[in-house]
Amino acid sequence: MVKKKHSKTKQKNESNNNAAKDNDNIKNTSKEDKKYLERRRIYFLIGALLGLVIAVVGGHTLSKSDSDFNFPDIDSLSSLDLFDSWTPKLAKLLPKSLLEDEIFGFSNKKKNKVDLSEDFVVGKAMKQEDSSTSAKFPVIMVPGVITTALESWYLSSTDNDNKVSNDTIKCSPESYYRKRLWGSIFMLKTMIFDKKCWLKSLKLDEETGLDPQGAKLRAAGGFEATDFFVPGYWIWNKILNNLGVLGYDSNNMLTAAYDWRLAYLDIEVRDKYFSKLKNQIELWYKTHDSEKVVLFGHSMGVQIIYYFLKWVESEGPLYGNGGDNWCNTYIDSIVDISGSVLGAPKAVPALISGEMKDTVQLNEAALYGLEAFLNKKERVDLLRHWFGIPAMLPKGGPLIWGNKTHAWDDPSCSASLEEDYPYRNFGNCSYGDFIRFSDTNETYNVNAAFDFINHGAPDWFIKRTNEQYSYGVAQSEAELEENNNHHKFWTNPLEFQLPKAPDMKIYCFYGVGNPTERSYVYKHSNATTDPPFIVDYEFGGQGGSRSVFLADGDGTLPLITHSMCHKWAEGKSPYNPGDVKVKIVELKHEPKKFDMRGGAKSAEHVDILGSAELNEYLLKIASGRGDEIEERKITDLQYWVKEMNWPF
Repeated sequence: MVKKKHSKTKQKNESNNNAAKDNDNIKNTSKEDKKYLERRRIYFLIGALLGLVIAVVGGHTLSKSDSDFNFPDIDSLSSLDLFDSWTPKLAKLLPKSLLEDEIFGFSNKKKNKVDLSEDFVVGKAMKQEDSSTSAKFPVIMVPGVITTALESWYLSSTDNDNKVSNDTIKCSPESYYRKRLWGSIFMLKTMIFDKKCWLKSLKLDEETGLDPQGAKLRAAGGFEATDFFVPGYWIWNKILNNLGVLGYDSNNMLTAAYDWRLAYLDIEVRDKYFSKLKNQIELWYKTHDSEKVVLFGHSMGVQIIYYFLKWVESEGPLYGNGGDNWCNTYIDSIVDISGSVLGAPKAVPALISGEMKDTVQLNEAALYGLEAFLNKKERVDLLRHWFGIPAMLPKGGPLIWGNKTHAWDDPSCSASLEEDYPYRNFGNCSYGDFIRFSDTNETYNVNAAFDFINHGAPDWFIKRTNEQYSYGVAQSEAELEENNNHHKFWTNPLEFQLPKAPDMKIYCFYGVGNPTERSYVYKHSNATTDPPFIVDYEFGGQGGSRSVFLADGDGTLPLITHSMCHKWAEGKSPYNPGDVKVKIVELKHEPKKFDMRGGAKSAEHVDILGSAELNEYLLKIASGRGDEIEERKITDLQYWVKEMNWPF
């Protein structure tokens, strides 16, 4: 592979920055709103301190205590209303300099600019610009991995009690019934003070991939399933609020939450997820004057959508049997928001050793607390019992991710390398060396990394992964067409075709300019408590900072994983036989200083859902104004895709 340098395209700013422009016609924040902001910031500070105490102290000490320990009623804290009476007093105790700091947003200084990260603002601005802007297409939102809440529905009288099990862990189903064991304050309480039962509840059956003996979790329903992950940490909330301004409600928008632990076909087998989605779309088509549906997907949710496109048209007892014209008839647009279409490198170390950048770069005290509470072996074991996780592994091998000497997103090995890429090892300037061993000097590309995932992995994990997923590259158009008929290939767009839907549109929105993990330095472990391979925390003498090499991306997904959007955008091809129109917008990550979620210009993997620019685009698509969106390609990814050695 030989990489060529290209000049980057100029940004088109006129329509793309509408949401980010100052709006002098909107009034300054009211006194009541300011009080709410002050209260919210105080709550965040309190919550952060409380979480730190629980994680560090409780994780080390209380994890070893009796499981019958009586934990106070933390659930009552979720509303945070009990703090209202003394919030002003606490604010008075804090230094004035802190109160007026942008971190807490307490400044009494008048601001002429509108905070575009606040609720409803983008929708109101669009309505003010054009009062006729309103809901047009029904909207379905498909969330990403781990962002859907999971509730326990198990009782001792349920039918999976008759399964034979040697499990000696006894849990009280009544105390968990209809409680959220994932995505709530109750989750934090349970995982700290009843860890064994929490782990047992979260794991899937090793043989069936479905509910294990003694547990039954289901995805939460309604908008509340993905509105907030825990109180105060929004996911889809800002998008929901802005859509509401245009007239959307439960009659023309919904959240299609799913159990992200399951292999994709098992979501249908157990929950009839795709059948329900198909029926809902057809119902709305009939009841909304033949209006097509728009699908918003984020992260893994984008994979779920593309999987659905193949499932719904395919024939078979477990498939949708909708025929070749179904997608063109019922779907107006697919919106790919930070989609993990070609996988995420961080899924590899997660399944090898339960590590990633976020754990490797913890300080010594925090790392000690994490290992005391949930060690590497426990983390790997839990992740292997979530059969949806292998869907996130990198796809395309050297074609996409490079070989041992070259990768498309490699930095140029220049004198300024260390300044531009401070977390890289400067011995070999290729991300194609996906895994390097510091103690043997061995290097491996992304395909070889799969061997390390399977090393020591149980047979049931390997078997189920091979049955449900494929990670290669189809070598002919005939192979692509054949793969259209089997679900194993539907998570890998290098091995299946888009539907023949010339009227359907795809929008790809993703963040750039945020350092993102791309390759890793490992070593062999001698510790009995560790997996056989672990990240070398001491590599480079930077406390682990050089053991994870960073490239351009959104903080979770590197830029290169979005290659397929650019390939589809080239027009009619074996990958896109229906010439589906694809529009791409790269959003530069420009986080607001001192804002924990980055503010209105953040393009971080999750926080992008609060981006004012992204919200504007989503509202335009939903209201039938998607043609106003102009493409913007900041990076050289478009050129790399043109030069990749595609098989056809």
